[in-house]
Amino acid sequence: MIDSPDTADDLVVLVDAEDETLGVARKLDVHADGRLHRAVSVMLFDSDERVLLQRRAAGKYHSAGLWSNTCCGHPRPNEPALAAARRRLRAEMGIEDCDLTPTTPFVYRERVTVGLVEYELDHLFVGVWNDDPQPDPEEVSDWRWMRLPWLQQDLAEHGERYTAWLSHVLEHLPALARHPEGAGAKRSATDGSLSLEAVQQPWPESDPSLRSG
Repeated sequence: MIDSPDTADDLVVLVDAEDETLGVARKLDVHADGRLHRAVSVMLFDSDERVLLQRRAAGKYHSAGLWSNTCCGHPRPNEPALAAARRRLRAEMGIEDCDLTPTTPFVYRERVTVGLVEYELDHLFVGVWNDDPQPDPEEVSDWRWMRLPWLQQDLAEHGERYTAWLSHVLEHLPALARHPEGAGAKRSATDGSLSLEAVQQPWPESDPSLRSG
């Protein structure tokens, strides 16, 4: 579904810095005047500790054709953030029944194109997924799995390839890239699969020994 002012998703929830609801407004109006609003972002890992990226479809009204986190969006009025994250994950990537774990919400402000600003209180969710996504081509034009150190390096060298908010998402990911046995993740003693816990710390510096999958 292409972002459009004619859809139900066009209404976003205005909030203060404490995430208290102040009202609702049209998404395009909010992006034009830069008011703070509630958002959700999702980043999925696989058991090899790679992250799932999407390339935004050409029909998006901003940031079209840019690479970004697994999915993102805005809760509808009276919709919990977790429900919104699951809805957008299903709508954009065709992924259902994936357990999502919240991290600490954060605020960022970035200009995404001439005349449009994203000023969001973003609820970030992480999860583990080991299958291929089935994206909606009107939402997503491409996808790939990528190791965090390679993503961090490419983002630093070729930031024009990525959405303005991706760097903020990466700063708030669990500590997973180099320490899968640490606070951010646990491996099952029986099958070696990866599971996530809620973590409120950034992921560590890149490990050059990791290779892109």
